[in-house]
This record gives sequence, C-alpha cells and structure tokens, in this order.
Amino acid sequence: MIQRLLPAWLRSYRREHLAGDVIAGLVSGIMLVPQSMAYAQLAGLPAQVGLYASIVPLATYALLGSSPVLSVGPVAIVALMVLAGLEPLAAPNSPEFVHLTLGLSLLIGIIQALMGLLRLGFVVHFLSHAVISAFTSASALIIGFGQMKHLLGVKIPTSESFPRLLADLWNSLDQVNFLTLAIGLLAITILLYGQMGLGSHLTRLGIPKPWILPVTKAAPLAAILVTTLVVSLLGWSDRVAVVGVVPQGLPPLTLDVIRDQPWGSLMPPAIAISLVGFTESYAMGQSLASKRRQKVDPDQDLVGLGAANVAAALTGGMPVTGGISRSVVNFQAGANTGLASLITAALLALTVLVLTPLFTDLPQTTLAATVMVAVFKLADFRPLQHSWHYDPAEAGVWLLTFAGVLLVGVEPGIALGALGGIGVYLWRTSRPHLAIVGQVPGTEHYRNIQRHQVLTNDQVLLVRVDESLYFANAAYLETRLLSWVAERPQVQHLVLICSAVNAIDGSALESLLDLISKLRDAGVTLHLAEVKGPVMDRLSKIGIEKKLHPGQIFLSTHQAATTLAGHQQASLPL
Repeated sequence: MIQRLLPAWLRSYRREHLAGDVIAGLVSGIMLVPQSMAYAQLAGLPAQVGLYASIVPLATYALLGSSPVLSVGPVAIVALMVLAGLEPLAAPNSPEFVHLTLGLSLLIGIIQALMGLLRLGFVVHFLSHAVISAFTSASALIIGFGQMKHLLGVKIPTSESFPRLLADLWNSLDQVNFLTLAIGLLAITILLYGQMGLGSHLTRLGIPKPWILPVTKAAPLAAILVTTLVVSLLGWSDRVAVVGVVPQGLPPLTLDVIRDQPWGSLMPPAIAISLVGFTESYAMGQSLASKRRQKVDPDQDLVGLGAANVAAALTGGMPVTGGISRSVVNFQAGANTGLASLITAALLALTVLVLTPLFTDLPQTTLAATVMVAVFKLADFRPLQHSWHYDPAEAGVWLLTFAGVLLVGVEPGIALGALGGIGVYLWRTSRPHLAIVGQVPGTEHYRNIQRHQVLTNDQVLLVRVDESLYFANAAYLETRLLSWVAERPQVQHLVLICSAVNAIDGSALESLLDLISKLRDAGVTLHLAEVKGPVMDRLSKIGIEKKLHPGQIFLSTHQAATTLAGHQQASLPL
C-alpha cells in the first residue's frame, strides 16, 4: 500500500542512475543558489524568499511531477510577472508585498492543480509559439534593463512601461555609482567567461570532461564569492548596496497565507502566471524528454507544479516553475530521476541552515549581473524573421505581443497576443481555401485546375474545401459555390469534396441544407464525396441522405466524377 504512494521513478529506482543523479543534483544546486536570490530581488522580494522557494517546492515537484529532469524553482519571467502583478497592491520588499506573494503562490498552485485534475493541460496550446516567443523576448528586455539600476547603483522608481524605464535610466546617468558599476562589470566578466571561455580552456588543460560542466556552471557562485569577498575585505558595504542580513534556518511555515488577501485582485496575475509558467515548464520538459524517448504528461505536470506552488505558499516562498537553463544543465549533468531534484533541494536547505551569513556583504549589483547575463540571451528575434518570410500574419501577432508587453504591460501584452492569434485563426478559417479540381490524366487523382493540367467535365463541378465548416465560414462557402455555379450555366452536378473537413457545426449544417435547396432551384444537384467517418456519423443522425436526394454521398472523388459524368467526353481546360 505504501509503495503505491511513492512516485514511479522511486518504486523502480536503478542503482546505475545514482551517480548521474548525485552529480546533476549538486551542479543544479550550485546554479540555483545565486539564481534564486537574484530572481527574488527581481520580483521585489528579500533574497531568502528565493532560497525558500527552491527547497520544499522543488522536492514536491520531484515527487509528483512527470519530468525526471525538470528543475523547478524561481525563474526570471515569472519573477517579472510577480512584480508587475503585485506592485499596484503593495510596495516591493515590504511585509505586505511578501504576504501578497504567498497568496499569489497559493492561488497559482490551486489553479494549476485543478487544471491538472480536470485534464485541462491542452489549454496551454491557446498561447501560440509567436505569443510565447514575443513575450519572452520583450520580457527579457524589460528584465535586463530593469536590473540596470542595480548595476549602475542609481535609484529610480519601478516604471510601468519600457519607454519610461529607458527615460529614467537616461536621466539618472549623472548619478552613477562607479564603484558599484565596477563590481557589477567584474561579476559580468566572470559569468561570461564561465559561459564562453572557461570550458575550452579547461579542455586544453586536459581536465576530464565530467569535471568541466560542474566547474563552468559554478561561475555564478564564483561571481558571488569573489565580489562578496572584495566588498567585505575592503569595507565597501557602506559604499555599495548589499543584500544585508539573510535569516538563517529552514523556511518558516506560513500557515496564515489566506489571511487578508485581496483574492479578486490576485486572480488576473495568478491566471497569467499559471499559463505562462506551465507553458515554459512543459515545453522544456517535453523537449528534454524527447531526447531520451520519454514522455511528459501535461496533466500530471500541472498537478506537480500546482503542488509545488502550494508548497511555496506554505513555506515562505514565491511562485515557481521549471527553469530553462537549470533544466538543461540538470539534463546535461546526467540527471535520470527526480532524485537529482531532491539532492538539489537538500543542498539549498543546507545553504539556508549554514551559509546565509556569508551573503551579508553580497552586492546587489552582482545579483543584477546574474539576472542580466541569464535573460538577455532569451531575447531572440529569429522567430520574427522566419515568420516575416513564411507567414506575415504570424509575424503580426509576434509584433503585437512584443509591443503590448513593452508598452502596455506583461498581462495586457499576453492578452493582446492571445487575442491576436485567435483573430488570425478566425480570419483564416472564415475564408477557407476552395479549389475546383479535375482528373490528372491516366490516374484517379484530382488536383486544382489552376495548378495542374487536368481533365474536367462541363456538367460536373468538383470543388474541394480545405477547412472544417463552422459558423464563421458557412456563408462564405455558400456564396462562393453559388457564384461558381452561376458562372457555369452547363453545370448539373456540384460535388463538394470533404476530405479536409473534420467537423461541421450546427450553423454550417443549416447553411449546407440551405445550399441544397438553392442549388435544386437552379437545377443543380449537390453531392458529397470523401466524408470522414466522424462527420458522416453526425450527418446521418439528421438524415442527410434524404435531404440530399437525388444527390448522393460518394466514397471517393473519382467514383463521383465517373458516376456523374457517364460516357461524356472530358476535356483539358483552356
């Protein structure tokens, strides 16, 4: 009985997985310590909140989630959304702000868990790739430039829009703290060297390959140690902004999370973070799982992430999701099961128990540098370039989302993008592609008369509709068919080829029945061909065979063409 309660990976754990899980857990933990504090600062929270969010929530997902390599914790984009959603309600870094964050985490957890239990994981697909790509790129710019104030050591208010942020930064250039800037640039140098040059140098020195990844991924921790040591030894803590005292000890239980929460005001950011966080997490988990021919269950993942966010709310944390860079490193370091995440969580627990006094003189500019180096590479404009050449409408959705996030805000920008994507879909499907087809000589294949030299019959009009039929395109289909019939007075039979029709809704059915009547009045008989089984099942329920009579339903286009054409001579179109 107890064994059934254990996660699948733990019930069938294999000894050969242990080495990879231990190494991956340690490497991910080394990355997560500086990242969690940096992303807490980005969200307007004390550094310890990020550390707390990386312990119990991470372990919770490891036990309930479906991805064996996904590293759950604070991430930059979710941190930005937390700040954007809560700043109108309370001042960042205040006790009220922290309390609101706990309530937001709880609400996100409930939403995600309910979605998973109700098997609503498919909802994430309503955010198209263009929307997610544009949102990520715009958020990366907002996050990166938003951290410039810490890098420069200037005090500017948190701006509601990106242009205002740029203007405030420009106007504050005469207040730059050059000591803070120098320390920040030192941290950036260490971080970039760890990403770009250290690995090749270690390889040339003959360092064993298994050691190179842990060393290179320790660059953020090295940046923290070096800059903290510099500030501490030289006594600069009064000249640069530092993190200050970080409480020592395991995260406290925050059971009063539901007290005095403005749930109505928290609901919009909670919904947005739930969808965006899950989208980022699931996409990464699925991508990594495919490399090992494994599967990720979206509904189980929602339950795991929901439980992780509830755990964050109850242990003083912030909203969490699967991190892209950490998950990739976890995968590359050899993680095989959720044990790697449990080891990472244990390392974070050890950090808050023992090491937090070392962070007192940690410069805030170092955390800002950590965030900037991590997020600027997320600004990717290649999808826009590809869409511009392949699908201008998709590029328009990308630009709409990008501009909305930068100029209006995170949540409105996502909403604009989602509505734009739905609008493009409705526009396309409301004017479905229709093709008059003819027979490819010597075959049973039928192709568009505008693209191929095919055989046609003046009395039989063969039309293929390349879209499902629903309320938005029913009138367009009827108008086009009647127009083509009016242009061809010799037509006696119209065959509607339904090979691409996956569904016909009630409005389209009414339009189809009306079309049968109008064609009959014009002396033309409507026939159907290549109707798919599920569509035919529904049409049969309303007696479509009787309503079509004398029209017929043919198994194939060739059967319809030969039956209706009889012995008449077909000809090539002019």
